[in-house]
Amino acid sequence: MPYPKGHKIKVRGKIVESAARAFRTNGIQDVSVPFIMKGAGLTHGGFYSHFDNKEQLVAEACEYAISDTIALLQKVADQEEQNPQIITVIDYYLSPYHRDKTEMSCIFPALSGEISRSSEEVRQVFTHELERMIAFISNLADMDVSKGRALFSTMVGSLVLARSVSDPELSDSFLASGRLQAKEMVRSMQG
Repeated sequence: MPYPKGHKIKVRGKIVESAARAFRTNGIQDVSVPFIMKGAGLTHGGFYSHFDNKEQLVAEACEYAISDTIALLQKVADQEEQNPQIITVIDYYLSPYHRDKTEMSCIFPALSGEISRSSEEVRQVFTHELERMIAFISNLADMDVSKGRALFSTMVGSLVLARSVSDPELSDSFLASGRLQAKEMVRSMQG
């Protein structure tokens, strides 16, 4: 009996979603295809009927993860009624919750170090998605892209450092300092 129409697309989506979750938490190199397939509720034998190789999956998972993050940050921004939306996004992005929920958080702090050693195809997708994220942040902050790059770099760097230390107080201080600096950047760049 044949699969219903759209089955293959749905299964592929489950694989990409599982990969994005796994890469956000564990990076690329430490995640195997069988692990990704298990996370999607599938056996690893069917992987190659959906993807040519792991690099293709990494590229698609990056696209998926950034779309997911932008949608989440837009939802956070839309809930704000008093402060500028970018301030609310900064508070969320540099929160202990976002730091600790790696499986659903922004992929840039998790993968930036590894991407530099990835294939040209993956690096091109990552670059395009980074530009898309910076455009989103820049639009939300009502600033030009150059300033948006600086703002997002501060946000990502603060999150990377907060995740990398073993001292919880130091980690929280990186988040707090990052929030303060990012908000100051917004105020000075808009003025």
